[in-house]
Amino acid sequence: MVCRGFMALMCFFFLGLSVSVGQEFYFPERNAEWKKAEREQFEYNIEKLNSAVSFAKENEYSGSRDLRQAILKGFQREPFHEILGPTKKRGGQAGMILKDGYLLTSWGDTQRVDMTFSVTKSFLSTVAGLAYDQGLLKDTDDKVDRYIWDGTFDGEHNSKITWEHLLQQNSDWSGTLWGLHDWADRPPREGSLDDWKFRELCEPGTVMEYNDVRVSVLSYSLTHLWRNTLPKVLKENLMDAIGASTSWLWFGNDHAWTTFVGLKMKSVTGGGHSGAGIFIHTEDMARFGLLFANGGRWKDKTLLSENWITQATTPSKSNSNYGYMWWLNKKGNRHWDGVPEHVFYAAGFGGNFIVVDQEKGLVIVTRWLEPYKIGEFVKTVYSAFPD
Repeated sequence: MVCRGFMALMCFFFLGLSVSVGQEFYFPERNAEWKKAEREQFEYNIEKLNSAVSFAKENEYSGSRDLRQAILKGFQREPFHEILGPTKKRGGQAGMILKDGYLLTSWGDTQRVDMTFSVTKSFLSTVAGLAYDQGLLKDTDDKVDRYIWDGTFDGEHNSKITWEHLLQQNSDWSGTLWGLHDWADRPPREGSLDDWKFRELCEPGTVMEYNDVRVSVLSYSLTHLWRNTLPKVLKENLMDAIGASTSWLWFGNDHAWTTFVGLKMKSVTGGGHSGAGIFIHTEDMARFGLLFANGGRWKDKTLLSENWITQATTPSKSNSNYGYMWWLNKKGNRHWDGVPEHVFYAAGFGGNFIVVDQEKGLVIVTRWLEPYKIGEFVKTVYSAFPD
């Protein structure tokens, strides 16, 4: 760019403005001690924020710290349920609250690696977003059988399923993957095994049903789309770029292997409901949330397009509180009173949450909070900030 005279001055002004805008957020370097906000840097009530932290500490998840036992108890209604992947005894509560990337407060051991359960789904959705941004996935409205033709999506029903249906958990995919039946995963509270097995299928896109087998179908499909393991894709395209530690791991079930181009690869899970999923510490979760708070940009580099984030946080027709594996604080069954409707969040078993508010530049990470207390906790956090 060539600038002369008055135009040079204007170029300097606008270029300087763009740099300053990019510097509004703080992005910690890898392994750096997180920079704390100065006392007068942001307007908030520190006493109310401390009250929110106290609330979290007083409401620890009541399940066993031996997560193998917590999982078996939590999903004991499921026929054939068993532990099929790694588990880890958890630590105590931990959390962080960020404003524009700066640390307002934290509690617990924020560098302890623990299971994160269905928070993994938001990472899985992001791997789909990376495929979309790189042109591997042309359109989420595409039928998946255009890309995966090995029989997984054969049949009158399954052939209708799009990538969006899988991402929104409203595909009602029917079948067995790695020996696991879709109908045996999180079955209805009424009926019997035969009722579940021979039920009438719902038209794809019409009914949301939280189902880990179908999430594994998405993971399997993305593994074939990338021709690579998803942990490697996530690491090389995103986690390294945001300065994440080298301590996080993403596991699959023990028997979930697939082979293509002569290589045997593990297909990972989107949660830990039979073990596995992402094992990660609080600070790496905060980095992930910070990327979304800043519209997919880390420093001056776009890692995930705003277009994808908009799609991922748009309510589905079948559930106003769910997008592409992100929960949304819209009016509905999962709405948190006293919290802005533009907030979205990742949520996992045992009270693991990454809460993102792009408008306020807020990121809230909390671990091992009693799950039904999350709305009250976040509302208490927001009471510390002016409207």
